[in-house]
Amino acid sequence: MADALELTVDGRAVRVSNPDKVYFPERGITKGDVVNYFLAVGEGILRALHERPTTLERWPGGVVPGAKLSTRQDHRGDAFFQKRVPKGAPDWVQTARIAFPSGRYADEVCPTELAVVVWAANLGTLTFHPWPVRRPEVDHPDQLRIDLDPQPGTDFRDAVRAAHELRPLLDELGLQGFPKTSGGRGLHVYVPIQPKWTFVEVRRALIALGRELERRMPDRVTVNWWKEERGERIFIDYNQMARDRTIASAYSVRPNPRARVSCPVTWDELDDVSPEDFDVTTVPARFAELGDPHADIAQHAFSLEPLLDLVAQHERDGVGGDLPYPPEYPKMAGEPKRVQPSRARDD
Repeated sequence: MADALELTVDGRAVRVSNPDKVYFPERGITKGDVVNYFLAVGEGILRALHERPTTLERWPGGVVPGAKLSTRQDHRGDAFFQKRVPKGAPDWVQTARIAFPSGRYADEVCPTELAVVVWAANLGTLTFHPWPVRRPEVDHPDQLRIDLDPQPGTDFRDAVRAAHELRPLLDELGLQGFPKTSGGRGLHVYVPIQPKWTFVEVRRALIALGRELERRMPDRVTVNWWKEERGERIFIDYNQMARDRTIASAYSVRPNPRARVSCPVTWDELDDVSPEDFDVTTVPARFAELGDPHADIAQHAFSLEPLLDLVAQHERDGVGGDLPYPPEYPKMAGEPKRVQPSRARDD
């Protein structure tokens, strides 16, 4: 069993300790296998992370039975989110300073080269959570991220149906979306936008988009924040565009027993693929054969104005207004009461 590997990644020396450590026991996938996976899809994952402040989701003990992720409420988990650059990081690991909703600041890892991805993988990072911004415009998103989140009673196929209605809606608005699997049951669609608008404006734009999709698919799609009101529908998680909310990057490994991957796909593939098709063992060959379906995402930057016009139209029609923020956020201007409807009725 090797104690360590010394890799050279684009001219950088990167040490990988305990490469034979099993990270996914159901598949026998080791830490070294995960590192080799990231090297195989290096161009794709670096495209997804480049110049973006990135939270590291670290599983240093692997995804073993019983392992759990620390939360804001319980910090005793086996895995954790690392928002600040780890101590002792090499001097070539660059950072970006971001502000949290609380007003506090942090210097997050900001990948600029593939060696940073491999270095992070050595620390047990499986999932990379980049902000929808790039340096130096860290307060102005350059991506509108649409999270099609299946609720109980729905699945990936329901998310695909919603995506098929979403695509022509984006076309009508002069926008283009780039879909990927989430690595779980859902779908993500990224729309590259001009970095001109604030998080508040982009979030409101996503709410308007979700409301319009809900209007077209009322029995299949919802923007209701409270779970008790969602029903068996696909939830458009508009709060993924709130400051400090992130989505697993393309080509990130997800912490499930099968080591599935969040994988970019084409619109034409959606009806024929399944989340189970994409994992650490299968995606490298796909990447080598087909390349990255998101290869030209950075070549686009669409205007948000059509969606902001839709925000204004909804407000004129009396169906607009803000929706609740996540519970850890300070009270936001124009936000409705942050209490679930059943409790409000009890009060």
